[in-house]
Amino acid sequence: MKKFFTFLLVVILVLGCFRFCNMMMNQDDTKGEGGGEYIEADYVADSVAMEQSTHLKFKGVPIDGSLEQFVTRMGRRGFEAVSDRSAEEQHLVGDFAGFKECDVYVSTLDNNDLVAQITVRFPSREQWKYLYGDYKNLKDMLVEKYGRPASCVEWIESLYNTDESSRMIAINMGNYKYNTRFATDEGDIILSIEHRSFRLCFVQLVYRDKENGETVRDAAMEDL
Repeated sequence: MKKFFTFLLVVILVLGCFRFCNMMMNQDDTKGEGGGEYIEADYVADSVAMEQSTHLKFKGVPIDGSLEQFVTRMGRRGFEAVSDRSAEEQHLVGDFAGFKECDVYVSTLDNNDLVAQITVRFPSREQWKYLYGDYKNLKDMLVEKYGRPASCVEWIESLYNTDESSRMIAINMGNYKYNTRFATDEGDIILSIEHRSFRLCFVQLVYRDKENGETVRDAAMEDL
């Protein structure tokens, strides 16, 4: 009989331990679920704030706020930071406007951690038909979205404007200008053909936020 009561006591203690462990696990799960709800709520609130922003947007993200905040928001849209987070200009890589692995550079105001400009460099091209094709395709889409450009200059020095090979020579030598600017209430968008070195030619798109740009101008005016 004594052995029976001892065995019964052991069983009760074991069952009690199991019940206590289950209670603790359920509490942890509840805390985890609550944390998830907080994260989701923060994400929704941030999405609403971005939607209501009066700044020029890039991929739906306002060109405003701190560099870290902007890079975090772009990370949600599939862009990866490939430069040091401590740098004043961040280099991101991601897909944009139908192009794979575009280089995106996020610039802040001088001496101020406030994002003001985004520069997109599309893949480099070695043939005129592809280089101009990128430019023309992007220009057509921008016209469809933003309307008639505020300004447009497109020329190649006549000496080189004979065939595709000659046009690429003109691009590499800088004897050209392809630049189209779109003006919006929130800022400017500038499309251009650029070159950095021989055989490194690409289309570039720059987004300049008007409100933060005026912040720079106001600061400069105070210095005068």
